[in-house]
Amino acid sequence: MDSIQTLLIVVVISLTVLLIIVGVQVLLIIVDLRRAIKRLNSILEDAVLGGGLIRPEKLTGIFEMLRKTKKLETHGETTP
Repeated sequence: MDSIQTLLIVVVISLTVLLIIVGVQVLLIIVDLRRAIKRLNSILEDAVLGGGLIRPEKLTGIFEMLRKTKKLETHGETTP
């Protein structure tokens, strides 16, 4: 084999190894992202369903306040 073929084989092998390493790293990032999303989903589920930070009755109170036509600036003022 002449030197160009040897160089080509070395380049192909090194690029293959590099692509395999990059593929494994991308796979590990995707698995870690999936785990983080599951954890975030669990935290949000606990918060919304009353087990944690936000209770459903507080959410309905906020929704009722936003649904009303009165603005907060005019709340409490008398209308003639």
